[in-house]
Amino acid sequence: MIARLLALPLLAWALGFVLFAVLLPGPADDRRTDAIVVLTGGAGRVQRGLDLLRAGKAQRMLVSGVDRRVKPHELAEEYKVPRALFRKSIDLGHESVDTHSNARESAEWVERHGYRSVRLVTTDWHMARARFELAQALGPDVVLVADAVPSQPGLVLLVKEYNKYLLRRAAAVIGI
Repeated sequence: MIARLLALPLLAWALGFVLFAVLLPGPADDRRTDAIVVLTGGAGRVQRGLDLLRAGKAQRMLVSGVDRRVKPHELAEEYKVPRALFRKSIDLGHESVDTHSNARESAEWVERHGYRSVRLVTTDWHMARARFELAQALGPDVVLVADAVPSQPGLVLLVKEYNKYLLRRAAAVIGI
């Protein structure tokens, strides 16, 4: 009897994990949004945001979670972006240290600028939790478009991220 009671949650976790791993999101469609939010920490994220900005898919971009020592001219040089574009259209967020604080920093930036639609750029394996966090911080009045950067995550990374996602969802249910 106890084995059956333990087997049910384990089966639910396993089925949920398979869906999480198999249904990783991809890049978004070509629609335009008011702004782009890029979460640092993964290959291709900043480049994807810059490509979208250059293509006119948004008017402004926030790169959230940038190390305090990184200066705009350094990023401009690294990504071969004119400094004028950085000054005019790109903000660096230095306050966040994790996905939850990325969401808070980004939501404050969105509210400060009065944006009504935001494209979230992060890696495919990170998107579910990042989208959940940002949607919670933004509220229902802002349209959020998930734009995932494809990757090839390993099993361990996927299990860790799935567990973080489940824990964050559970924490939100109990008000943490």
